[in-house]
Amino acid sequence: MKKVLVVCTGNSCRSQMVEGFLCNLGFDVKSAGVESHGLNPYAVKVMKEINIDISTHKSKTINTLEIGVFDIMITVCDSAKETCPNILSITTKIHKSFKDPATASGSYDEKLQLYREVRDQIDIFCRQFSNEYSSVE
Repeated sequence: MKKVLVVCTGNSCRSQMVEGFLCNLGFDVKSAGVESHGLNPYAVKVMKEINIDISTHKSKTINTLEIGVFDIMITVCDSAKETCPNILSITTKIHKSFKDPATASGSYDEKLQLYREVRDQIDIFCRQFSNEYSSVE
């Protein structure tokens, strides 16, 4: 099984959701950020709604991981793609930018709705990724 690294700006939401989905699909995956912003409670809540528990995940920076062990890097925001282009040891790099739900404004329910929309987009992406890469050794 390929080892997957998922990177976003703060490792608080989008990359954590991708890690949750891909772990649920059987991948060996870790997420990290260019910075560490702490785990986003909205992300935890919307993932729990679909029975994926990311509440024990920890927000971490990319420089705390042993990069050489990963086969595939997925960046989920443009900032991470621009910041992490030269990790030469990772040969397969995939970029899929998702809107940052942390920028949502409005009521609690309106914010939650945006998190759900981003979660559902990430779900679709992860299923497509799984279809393409789950049988690749």
